[in-house]
Amino acid sequence: MLDNMEDVKRALVTLSIEKALLDVGKSTYDKVVDILNNEYHCYLPDCYAHPEYLNEILKQLYGNAGNAIVGLITSQLEEFSYHKPIERFLKVISIMPRN
Repeated sequence: MLDNMEDVKRALVTLSIEKALLDVGKSTYDKVVDILNNEYHCYLPDCYAHPEYLNEILKQLYGNAGNAIVGLITSQLEEFSYHKPIERFLKVISIMPRN
């Protein structure tokens, strides 16, 4: 049962990332997925365990403007943030870019 709950949380986070990226634009979604695959050898569901990948990609592509995407993701996951893994995910992707 616990593994199933982790799968549900992973799916929820993945769908939230996908929706936020697609809300910005298909090209944004494509760029992020391409970098995840080429530089990190992973896919969107892997961001659940490695939110730092998404954080780095958003900083690399958009700098502070990436915060808008983080905001979209956060608003979708807000009501689930009491789950520690989702809370951690949101905290890691919310780290501001270094100047």
